[in-house]
Amino acid sequence: MIQFQHVFKRYPERGEALGGINFEVQTGELVFLTGHSGAGKSTLLRLIGLLERPSRGQVVVNGRNLLTLPRNQIPYHRRQVGMIFQDHRLLQDRSVFDNVALPLVVTGLGQKEIGRRVRAALDQVGLLKRERATPVALSGGEQQRVGIARAVVGRPPVLLADEPTGNLDPDLSREIFELFERFQYVGVTLMIATHDLALVNSMRHRTLTLDDGRLINDTGSW
Repeated sequence: MIQFQHVFKRYPERGEALGGINFEVQTGELVFLTGHSGAGKSTLLRLIGLLERPSRGQVVVNGRNLLTLPRNQIPYHRRQVGMIFQDHRLLQDRSVFDNVALPLVVTGLGQKEIGRRVRAALDQVGLLKRERATPVALSGGEQQRVGIARAVVGRPPVLLADEPTGNLDPDLSREIFELFERFQYVGVTLMIATHDLALVNSMRHRTLTLDDGRLINDTGSW
C-alpha cells in the first residue's frame, strides 16, 4: 500500500529533512511513527499525502509513484488519503455536520448521499447526537473525533494522523488510538505520528522511529 524507496527530502532554507528512507506498509496495517520533535515525522506524512513531493527517491501509494504523478491526478490522490491533525483545523463558525461534510461538498456529491455518509461517520466516532453543535461547544477529545470523522467520511483507504492526541489526557488518548484500531479492523491502512511512547508500547503495533531524518528502527509486526 505504501512504499518508500531511498527517499530524500531537502528544503532550501533548512537542509535535509529526510535522508535515504526505506520501508513498506501493507494494506490494513497500523504503523506508529515516533521520534523527537523535528525528526521528520510530519515531513514523511506530508509526502504520503502529496502535500509535498520528495527531492529524490520513490514514494509509492496504492501503486502510484507520487514523484511522477501528473498534476491533474493530485486531487484524486488526496481524496484517497485522510489526514488528521493535532489542532483539528475545524471551521469554528460551522456545525459539526458541516465540518464533516466539507470534503464531500468539494467533490460535488449530492445532498442525500452527503447526509448519509456524514451521519455514518459521526456514528463511527460516537458523535451522531452532536451534529448540530459548533466546535466551541465540544471538548478537546470531541473536536478530535470530528476531525477523524471528516478524514474518514470519504472512505479513504489510507489514514494519516500527525500527533492526533498531543493535546489530550492519557485516557482520551487511548480512546482515540482504540478508535484508529477499529478502522484498521475494516482494512484501512494507518500511519500515526506520536510522541506518546508509553501508549505506543502498550498497543503493540509496528513502530518506525526517525532520528534527524533517518529511519533508525523498525519493529516490524509483533
